[in-house]
Amino acid sequence: MDVAESTGNLADQLLRLTRRLHRAQKQYLQPLGITPAMSRLLRVVSHSEEPLRMVDLAQRLDVVPRAVTTLVDGLESFGLVRRVPDPANRRVIRVELTAQGRDALQRLRDARRAAAEDLLAPLGPEQREQLGELLAALDRDPSRSC
Repeated sequence: MDVAESTGNLADQLLRLTRRLHRAQKQYLQPLGITPAMSRLLRVVSHSEEPLRMVDLAQRLDVVPRAVTTLVDGLESFGLVRRVPDPANRRVIRVELTAQGRDALQRLRDARRAAAEDLLAPLGPEQREQLGELLAALDRDPSRSC
């Protein structure tokens, strides 16, 4: 097998595994009533030191602002986030986690771990460590992203 064919096979494997992980995560998230996109938004909000503006959320999620509005509407209806006015400019709306949102994040982390465990079950501890090192090496150079 030549290098080009091997590279193509690896790309296909990575895509298949990514899809499997995504499907498993959806399955584990479904009982929580949260979509993967909502989960991503919650994680972004939780990693911010201060409530984010809607436009900042859209940028970080790489989506159009309209999509963020829909996600925030859904999460707000579950009581997981709330819109708050910006103290410096009351026309600007920011989004922050609620206490329920923090609790939901823990359940989401558990669901993501369970989905990953399903995918990684065939690997032993050493193989998982090796895979982690290989993936870290691929992830080190963000300038080479697609």
